[in-house]
Amino acid sequence: MTKENEPADLNRDDLRSRAVAAARGDAPFDVLIAGGTLIDMVTGEFRPADIGLSGALIASVHAPGARTDAAEVIDASGRFVSPGLIDIHMHVESSMVTPDTYACAVLPRGVTTIVWDPHELGNVVGRDGVRWAADAVRNGVLRVIVLAPSCVPSAPGLELAGADFDADAIAEILSWPQVGGIAEVMDMRGVIGGSPRISAIVQAGLASGKLVFGHARNLAGGDLAAFAAAGVSSDHELTSAGDLMEKLRAGLAIELRGSHDHLLPEFVAALNALGHLPQTVALCTDDVFADDLAAGGGLDDVVRRVIRYGLRPEWALRAATLNAAQRLGRPDLGLIAPGRRADIAIFDSPVGLRAETVLANGAVIARGGMMTIPSVPAEAAGLRGTVKLQLLTGTDFRIPAQGRRARVATIDVPRFTRWGERVAEIRDGFVETPPDATLIAVVHRHGRADTRPRVGLLTGWGNWRGAFATTVSHDSHNLTVFGGNPHDMAVAANAVIAMGGGMAVASGGQIDARLPLPLAGLLSDAPLDVVANGFKAVRDAVGRIVDWQPPYLVFKACFGATLACNAGPHMTDRGIADVASGTVLESPVLEIL
Repeated sequence: MTKENEPADLNRDDLRSRAVAAARGDAPFDVLIAGGTLIDMVTGEFRPADIGLSGALIASVHAPGARTDAAEVIDASGRFVSPGLIDIHMHVESSMVTPDTYACAVLPRGVTTIVWDPHELGNVVGRDGVRWAADAVRNGVLRVIVLAPSCVPSAPGLELAGADFDADAIAEILSWPQVGGIAEVMDMRGVIGGSPRISAIVQAGLASGKLVFGHARNLAGGDLAAFAAAGVSSDHELTSAGDLMEKLRAGLAIELRGSHDHLLPEFVAALNALGHLPQTVALCTDDVFADDLAAGGGLDDVVRRVIRYGLRPEWALRAATLNAAQRLGRPDLGLIAPGRRADIAIFDSPVGLRAETVLANGAVIARGGMMTIPSVPAEAAGLRGTVKLQLLTGTDFRIPAQGRRARVATIDVPRFTRWGERVAEIRDGFVETPPDATLIAVVHRHGRADTRPRVGLLTGWGNWRGAFATTVSHDSHNLTVFGGNPHDMAVAANAVIAMGGGMAVASGGQIDARLPLPLAGLLSDAPLDVVANGFKAVRDAVGRIVDWQPPYLVFKACFGATLACNAGPHMTDRGIADVASGTVLESPVLEIL
């Protein structure tokens, strides 16, 4: 519940006095959770205990059966009682549903607090998008700590988003009471090099006294030290167990994310080798697609997976509760003890983690996997009409050149990109796509620059037998199209344009699957199951036109192929960008031979 006066709301004299009286036994509890096994996040014990609540406060944790006086008794016999889970870093937009729909998906699973970086909305709709995010969750049951997006765009000068947040814009957003800090600082090179723009943004966060979250992908040694010394204090962009250990030793708060599952086993092994769970380790989802959210859940799914990979259940739950609360500076959260907030999940087991009853602020809000109170959708008319493009043709997705042959630049390898070169034939004024290459095009869709597609060549992306177009494309969310031929790319792109945003797959000149995302080209106001089924259809259709090779050549890689703040060349709406050199190559043609 996003309340501007939290956690001070627990310090009302009438509330505290009532809890004190109930703890003494001079007044009944409002709610008594009886017969369960408490998972103690401080001691790591699994111990029988009853829990008495007075309003939003936990008044007492006492021996089983010691008290029976309560207005409502919840029988937790054979169940395990945990603080509500806290997702320390996430993007609601990745689920492609509205915040109220997302809340109804995760609350019944025991997630009671999330830390939302709405930089996707910020990159498309600007300050109005962030304001909409904050307002949309203001009175909801799910506690949402909204952050001020630090990187709109993520790589200034290398791409154009729908807005541009300078330090003044960030300072204004930070002044909003419901904003808890600066979201992941992605302009790593700018921070390390002392760029005036990003340095001023970080300083705005430090001056506000609020947290500054980080994005420290591939940083090590002096670069990592410089990043942390600037005041950035966390990271979720971990790439290996060695990377995890270096960042732990550097004092960063660690946000182990579930969206990169292939790395979790080695992270768990590294933590187990330590012999204890550092208090700076928390868990996050980062990105959860709609079908995964519907099938597996949110942070609860991450907790289950790290347990399955060998982390002790009490450690996994502590990372998802007490450690996260301490990182947020929220002593009211993350622990079941007298004087703390009554955000509580009653699970079937500490391994299966199926929430049977969930309480928020002392009130039952979900039972048996279903919400017990209605949600109120936020009006979202201001998020529509963000794809400002005319229809495109196949010629728009070709690389013009004169001559017979050309030396062309390529973007090699998904995720860990590097520069490459090929010699390509030129025919009828256009570069012929080399047989081992895939076309990628990015089209500015925000109405702030020309809309001529920038087209590049990818290698290591398999053999595409069609095309995929999407307006979900980190982080500027321009229209991005992958394909094996220009005609299918135009067909897929035009389907997305006609929908006002979303995703489409084409092959043989026909649309195979589509998912409308009319709100900022990122979200749908349809129910979760509808969005999940639509997204699954798109995912399956893409799987039929390209053969994936995990862990890097996977469907998810399509959404980060334009993330220009990361090391290596990336395609943007301005051309092939390289953050290390700060250069943009408008055309991949390097030389006519």
